[in-house]
Amino acid sequence: MASAISMIQAGFSCGGALSSFTARPRRMVVVRAEAINPDIKKDEAKVVDSVVVTELSKPLTAYCRCWRSGTFPLCDGSHVKHNKATGDNVGPLLLKKQ
Repeated sequence: MASAISMIQAGFSCGGALSSFTARPRRMVVVRAEAINPDIKKDEAKVVDSVVVTELSKPLTAYCRCWRSGTFPLCDGSHVKHNKATGDNVGPLLLKKQ
């Protein structure tokens, strides 16, 4: 046990393997501005579907369908910016408590 501790201390005192550690740069995710909804209800300004469910804890829950929400899977309104940038008409799925 004492030899293991002295090896650890020697590794830290002369740098050891930890001195060669370098942080890798973070990869960036690029989101292209293109329409998500190519042909569903294109005559409507925004596609929002509602479903009535009896077993919900909240009276209304909005789920994201644009894949841009910072609170995914819940909707945070990011579809508004997406729709303006792309001309798309995607909106949230609303679950309503019966």
